[in-house]
Amino acid sequence: MLVLAQISDPHLDGTPRATERARRVMDHLRALPGTVDALLVTGDIADHGAESEYEEAAELLGLHDPASPFPVLTCPGNHDSRAPYRKALLREDAATTPVNRAHRVGGAAILMCDSSIPDADEGALDEETYGWIEEELDALDGETPVLLAFHHPPVALHHPLPDRYQLGQPRALARLLERRPEIVGLITGHAHSPAATTFAGRPLIVGPGVTWTLRLPWEGEQVADLEAPVGLAFHVLDDERRLTTHFRTV
Repeated sequence: MLVLAQISDPHLDGTPRATERARRVMDHLRALPGTVDALLVTGDIADHGAESEYEEAAELLGLHDPASPFPVLTCPGNHDSRAPYRKALLREDAATTPVNRAHRVGGAAILMCDSSIPDADEGALDEETYGWIEEELDALDGETPVLLAFHHPPVALHHPLPDRYQLGQPRALARLLERRPEIVGLITGHAHSPAATTFAGRPLIVGPGVTWTLRLPWEGEQVADLEAPVGLAFHVLDDERRLTTHFRTV
């Protein structure tokens, strides 16, 4: 059994409010009586894509801390900027190509995919990213369960704001899933609202936002609930390859 924590959309911007909310959820995760196998951070880590925001994120997330109780796996969102993300968060050369990373966690593979489009709020998995996914899957044995994590959900969530900026060309992703039964689930962020649905026959989980929570149309006219507690998710991938998610607030 694999237990993965997920946070999304901290939108770190140098303000005390954003810092406190990110620190609150990280302190909660580090204080758990039991240890999660990894933490997934599904995009919009920075609010403006500035190096200083990623430097703060690296410190808050413990991304390079050898004493961290769990590995931290990240992918970009539409507010992120690839070159500063690489330089200040990952401590790599500041390239502008898609930031895709594969990880083995326990008996599963987790592919953190870049669905960002530079200078746009919409999302896409481009040809380079699809090719990378195929290569990573080919390198496995076909039996290892695989989770794909990226920022933009590929389906409508029934609110005009995230639905305006969802993942483009979802049929290409559906074709990939049809060919690849080893992909057992999709994990996304972006909507600032915890949600669970399906896509192409797979579980699709949308993690809650750290910075604020989306109010749905039937919850009132105010879009952003700035006073809502910080949200997070726990994903359990069991030995039957079933993905179960529990949502929490702190």
